[in-house]
Amino acid sequence: MLMLLFAAAAAAQGCAPAKFLAGRSSFQRCISLPVLGASLFWTYHAANGTADLAFRAPQGAGGWVAWGINTDRPGSMVGSSVFLASPGASGGAASVLTTVLESTSPSLANGTLRFDVPVAPAAEYAGGAYTIYVTVALPGNNTVQNTVWQAGPLSGGRIAAHPMSGANLQSTMKLDFLSGGTSTGATNSMVHRRNLRNSRG
Repeated sequence: MLMLLFAAAAAAQGCAPAKFLAGRSSFQRCISLPVLGASLFWTYHAANGTADLAFRAPQGAGGWVAWGINTDRPGSMVGSSVFLASPGASGGAASVLTTVLESTSPSLANGTLRFDVPVAPAAEYAGGAYTIYVTVALPGNNTVQNTVWQAGPLSGGRIAAHPMSGANLQSTMKLDFLSGGTSTGATNSMVHRRNLRNSRG
């Protein structure tokens, strides 16, 4: 019965029901993001201002996807704290990089984000899509956040620049984690064009 209710809620908000890793199947809300075929599932916990999330995006095995929050700049990748999923070492399980995009040519150094992450992130690759599982303390205890997401290729096993046209320049959105309401931010195309040019060693 619970799964049927979840499926109905998912369909009503424009995203299909999905299967997740064991213990991660009780998300209360979901939306289909407007570009890159991505979806976001979440449960917001008002008592402590956190949200459990699953970000899912289609991608080939030789690629990466990312999702994050920009605490300062609507519609921009610069300043975003992101979770980036890519293939694990030696073909192992998908790995998650946590990094702040400090400039238009970010270092992609694994580090501390600009908000608390109470539970270590995890990722899986299955059925031609990555899923990133995270729990975040919403910055400023504010349910409305500037969200960003992205997808791109690998080159020589390293993270390479995402495409610099079309959908990859439109992957920002303001999201209310309480109501599920959304609005599209003004896209800074120059930031997107140059973003993620550096590769991770």
